[in-house]
Amino acid sequence: MNLIVILLVLALIFGGVGLFVEGLKWLLIVSAVLFVASLVSGSVGRGRLRA
Repeated sequence: MNLIVILLVLALIFGGVGLFVEGLKWLLIVSAVLFVASLVSGSVGRGRLRA
């Protein structure tokens, strides 16, 4: 019984860490897309102000 509890706790810990890393990866992807979109939007807006 103790072995099952230990394995369950370890699975929850490693699963939680994996989920956290996966969330960080998606957060990085979304932030990179938003950064590129802001660069494009800023350059288009700057071009409009000069003309």
